[in-house]
Amino acid sequence: MSWFWLQAIVSPPPPSIFIGTMSAVGLVSLAYCGYSEVSGKHLQYSKFWNVNPQKKKSIVKEITISSRTGMLILYTPAFLAGVASFAIFPDKDLRFMLVSAALSIHFFKRVLEVLFIHKYSGRMVLDSVILISLSYFISTVSMIYAQHLTEGIPEPALDLKYVGVALFLVGISGNFYHHYLLSRLREKSDHGYKIPKGGLFNLVICPHYLFEIVGFVGVSFISQTVYSFSFTMGTILYLIGRSYVTRKWYLSKFKNFPKEVKCLIPFLF
Repeated sequence: MSWFWLQAIVSPPPPSIFIGTMSAVGLVSLAYCGYSEVSGKHLQYSKFWNVNPQKKKSIVKEITISSRTGMLILYTPAFLAGVASFAIFPDKDLRFMLVSAALSIHFFKRVLEVLFIHKYSGRMVLDSVILISLSYFISTVSMIYAQHLTEGIPEPALDLKYVGVALFLVGISGNFYHHYLLSRLREKSDHGYKIPKGGLFNLVICPHYLFEIVGFVGVSFISQTVYSFSFTMGTILYLIGRSYVTRKWYLSKFKNFPKEVKCLIPFLF
């Protein structure tokens, strides 16, 4: 029965070694990153990466850049890849256009947030910035290319692209709103952390991750390719790990952190 539903919602995988390999690599690498977060091996771009004094000593000679510049480097190449796809693959069908548009909007929103919403208090390691930026770029290109390869392949029996558009809009709106709430926690001269309030922050510590997951589920529903579903599953596993570590961090920093606030899913996790 599960195989029947899988065939009904996913396009047959194209005969591409590249896309097949990237589907597996993307899922495994993102899942591993989520596991690494839980085990204490944090990517060097957030408030978690420099909490261990021993780690600080080991990265003294690393080149660092401002967080704003680093975040722009993270997202801009992927955004440009999404925009360029309209010129590289003209006259594509509606599904392809929606996938490219969703990815372009997703990363354009992130660039706008970097420029006008987020507030920063630290620096980022350049090596990690380049690595993460490259991963965003490659995953965006791979998803668009996988969609290109579905041309001529029979459509899935269940057309989920309009459901996907609705989920994507809910996800990107909810993610933006909670990023805005986070930005309002600090004044310009305030570099400390506070317990987030408002929106779904009263139920989970990472509602922005929850809505990011909803957005990527939407993109995978629009796309309905093996690559998009594998990437989304990897993203979910990674953000589960990130949300777990985030709640653990807040519990360690704030004695008054409300214990009923979950990691990612209200009332459950």
